[in-house]
Amino acid sequence: MTQAPPTSTARRTAGRLSDGREILWYDAAPGRVAGVDGRGLPQVHTVSEIRYDELLDEWVAIASHRQTRTFQPSGGADQCPLCPTIPGRVTEVPTPDYETVVFENRFPSFSGGVGRCEVVCFTSDHYGRFGALPPDRVRLVIDTLADRTAALSELPGVEQVFPFENRGAEIGVTLAHPHGQIYGYPFVTPRTRQQLESARRYRVRTRGDLYADLLDRERTDGARVVAETAHWTAFVPNAARWPIEVHLYPHRDVRDLPELTGPERTDLAEMWLDVLARLELFHDRPLPYIAAWHQAPVRQDRHLARLHLELFSILRTPTKIKYLAGSESAMGVFINDTTPEDVAARLRELG
Repeated sequence: MTQAPPTSTARRTAGRLSDGREILWYDAAPGRVAGVDGRGLPQVHTVSEIRYDELLDEWVAIASHRQTRTFQPSGGADQCPLCPTIPGRVTEVPTPDYETVVFENRFPSFSGGVGRCEVVCFTSDHYGRFGALPPDRVRLVIDTLADRTAALSELPGVEQVFPFENRGAEIGVTLAHPHGQIYGYPFVTPRTRQQLESARRYRVRTRGDLYADLLDRERTDGARVVAETAHWTAFVPNAARWPIEVHLYPHRDVRDLPELTGPERTDLAEMWLDVLARLELFHDRPLPYIAAWHQAPVRQDRHLARLHLELFSILRTPTKIKYLAGSESAMGVFINDTTPEDVAARLRELG
């Protein structure tokens, strides 16, 4: 068993699934024994590749094998591959219980030694949700994501590590069990490249840090601030694209999750849960959302980047979804039917 970094509360235990994929258990207490996967699965064979779009200067992943991946099994927990293995139910996790577990995706978007895709199960409770976890368990998840970011950053060919959670059928989630994913991209993503270029131009023009100055302006103005703690501020961005969108920024200049100190991680757990609780109350119904961690690339322009969490929902009313139609999908120009100031005020009230 290899221990995670000193700032982490997690104990990491490594194992292998029967088809050779890596699996890792993360626990708050020592004593975990890696389970043995007795399924005798055949070796994973995938056909994904990345292709270059010359017009947009972007890479596209082609992964046709994902068409056959598991999609919303009708049997609930009895057929869920992310639940623990118990008598009569054999799953991807060969132990009868777990706190947080990570394993290589059997249906990865990237394969063949180019990039890496992992699944992160936040809890063994099939009917739970991330926002209902206690703060110490969210801290364990944060430590897990930090440890995986550090590990994937050391893999040859990985240029950016992206932890995220898709939640809700409206988002397109294929499994209801509370889980997220981590992508180790073999390139720097278009959104990150755009942010870095904006930060570069801003530094040349003002000699300042775009992320730091943006955060300072939001904290000074206050109209879009949702909540603040000792180490973090949550705010609705001035030019929010989505009906509900909140960004969480650390007060200190931090590049990625591994750089967070212990107190910053503990504080983040409280803030993350606070914001999710407000979001759940916004439409008085379970909210479909995406939680996306923006981190500095592994090698390129790290000095220009700043860690932050982007939380957003496609739900514009309790019963209506914001679809990405002509302007958004074809031209990349978003049209938002809400104002960031009104959304922020409502989220402050819901605290």
